[in-house]
Amino acid sequence: MNPPPPIELASRLRLRHVSAMMTSAGLHHITALSGDMRRTLDFYTRLLGLRLVKRTVNYDDPSSWHLYFGDALGSPGTLVTFFSWEDTRQGQPGAGEAVALSFSIPPGAAAFWAERLNDEGVTFALDHTAPTPVIALHDPDGIGLELVEDQDMGASHPPMLSDIAPEHAIMALMGATLLVDNIEATARLLIDVFGWRETGRAELPGFERLRLESDLSRIELLRGENIPPARRGIGSIHHIAFRAESDEAQAEMVVALRKMGFETTPMLDRTYFRSVYFREPSGVLFEIATDAPGFTVDENIETLGQKIILPEQFETRRKEILAKLPEL
Repeated sequence: MNPPPPIELASRLRLRHVSAMMTSAGLHHITALSGDMRRTLDFYTRLLGLRLVKRTVNYDDPSSWHLYFGDALGSPGTLVTFFSWEDTRQGQPGAGEAVALSFSIPPGAAAFWAERLNDEGVTFALDHTAPTPVIALHDPDGIGLELVEDQDMGASHPPMLSDIAPEHAIMALMGATLLVDNIEATARLLIDVFGWRETGRAELPGFERLRLESDLSRIELLRGENIPPARRGIGSIHHIAFRAESDEAQAEMVVALRKMGFETTPMLDRTYFRSVYFREPSGVLFEIATDAPGFTVDENIETLGQKIILPEQFETRRKEILAKLPEL
């Protein structure tokens, strides 16, 4: 094989250097759209055992709830969040959107979850052919979920108020599956900007699959022939947020993205983290979210999720906003 031209070689070396400087620590959170927030609240707290970390509103649309669920501390990398879109049509999964998310559970916990889901009348499939057992199911709005036994889940803080013992409890947000048109372009972004690594490829019936991993998270990229574009609505995954351990790391990632031709938003203050948004090559909405300042800026650890917290700019409209929100 002939060596690459000098310009191409220099570009590769430069991208490797950039990746080494600003790797993401994995996923920060995943946000989806709920059709009935009371049902969502019950499913993710009572059934799955996650903690309600924060009750607030969509900063861009205060007529919609924004609820955060995670571990006992609201740690980055454990969070799944929901906007309430109760008057919206059902979404249709398709290209340009994340189509499933996964949680890690302790080794040996799959049997517990199979029994729990069966007792609740939740349809699921238990796959023993994977390297570790995987339970596949859907939440009440049709969002694809996986519970994956994982040896390398890292430190976690399962909620203590749940009836689920720590040896069975969901430990962290593990990953997501994205349906994309250009699998190589998306993979290159994750590798060159976020420092993820490719760990496997496979040809499935009608699909090509590529897996990428960080130290704590994984992304599955799927590309299929003649897959229609996604139609956003109830049950859609709205965006995927990647961790930046500091403002400086986030800024470096943004510089790299812009050099690659991506348009990004300005940095937006979301109270609990600072965010930058952009769309990856197939149109999936990505976010870079900082670890700090965290969810204890307006509540202490013991009372997380108990108050309705409004962004400062909406506080003078509290009575009006709360009157219009769906009841929880």
